[in-house]
Amino acid sequence: MDIKAVILAAGKGTRMKSQTTPKVLHEIMGKTLLGYVIDNVKNITNEQFVIVGHHAQEVEKFVNDNYKNAKTVLQSPQLGTGHAVSMVCPNLKNYDGLVLILCGDTPLIKEDTLNKFIEFHNSNNSDLTVMSTIFDNPTNYGRIIREDNNSLKCIVEEKDATPEQKAVKEVNAGIYCLNWGKIKDAFSQLKTNNAQGEYYLTDIISWGKAQNLNVNAYILDDSDEIYGINSRSNLAIASKIMNKRYLEKLMDEGVTIVDPDSTWISEDTKIGQDTIIFPFTYIEGENIIGKSCKIGPCAHLRGGVEVCDNVKVGNFVEVKKSKISSNTNVGHLSYIGDSELGERVNIGAGTITANYDPISKTKSKTVLKDDVKIGSNTVLVAPVTVEQGTNIGAGSVITKNIQAWALALTRSPLKILDNWVSKKLK
Repeated sequence: MDIKAVILAAGKGTRMKSQTTPKVLHEIMGKTLLGYVIDNVKNITNEQFVIVGHHAQEVEKFVNDNYKNAKTVLQSPQLGTGHAVSMVCPNLKNYDGLVLILCGDTPLIKEDTLNKFIEFHNSNNSDLTVMSTIFDNPTNYGRIIREDNNSLKCIVEEKDATPEQKAVKEVNAGIYCLNWGKIKDAFSQLKTNNAQGEYYLTDIISWGKAQNLNVNAYILDDSDEIYGINSRSNLAIASKIMNKRYLEKLMDEGVTIVDPDSTWISEDTKIGQDTIIFPFTYIEGENIIGKSCKIGPCAHLRGGVEVCDNVKVGNFVEVKKSKISSNTNVGHLSYIGDSELGERVNIGAGTITANYDPISKTKSKTVLKDDVKIGSNTVLVAPVTVEQGTNIGAGSVITKNIQAWALALTRSPLKILDNWVSKKLK
């Protein structure tokens, strides 16, 4: 099925109170809000159009750097959501498939939900379907107004709603599925006769009704999925919702989360059965963690990490862009960055992979082959390779490659000055 997506990401996000970051590029566990939305539609649609406006260059760079099938379309000036979608009309001039419209600030929507939404649209032979949900407190949301026979009549925005309409608890979830060939003409006929003086996307509902098109509404059961981000407080709430549902999924799949209230794991992290995640562990970005591992407490995985089976990552360990092979132990208070650790490696407490050169601003790789043992408080200055079986003495600074099965250490001779303290006290 030919489906394209239009993602609205042009808004300023005034309530985020940010001078440097557009709303859709704020992050949850190392991933942008817009990234979540694109990821949730990229397997459903064959092309995505992201409408940009405020901080357009930053949003455009993010899209271009991360998504090959997504394109940005500039909305300037920004005259409302209906005007935003109209910006893609030249790109879809001869297109006659489905168009899915979403907001770039709703990271909780699931791919499975979108599939069910499209299935509902098709099975009801709809020309236009809007997603709705039920809120006990519907303030600030557009209300779904139905006909006497319960079919969809129109959507009324909060500022234009009568007291009777404001009492309606079914609200617009902001996601639409359109038969583009039948709906595209609506975008050249929208009016601005509303309280905001804008071109409302919601007006395509009444336009469709006037054209005797088949217009429907699909009620979403889990209203959390369309929770929108408009403030830092919203961002924190959405983060907790996302984290809670993913931890529950992991536990259902056989992962032990010792304390879900203090543990954060990104949805892009895959974890094998019988792995234990100890309290106050924070795992962001994309990672793969194998079976029967122990992570934490107080560990931090920063993304790009592959942990194989039977690995222990101890307390207060930070890992990023590294592979840790099976049966390896990374002791507490260590930093492993841009590294590749073999099997049965033991990393002593306080070990640091010094991967960053602040002069050249480049990062280099540390490679530890199978059976390497690193003593506590060792610094490995990358680029460096330690071959199989080598032992590194505690407190060493390793600046060059070490051959297999060797002992390497850098240590000044121990000096003892007899009675030094007693003399000072006198």
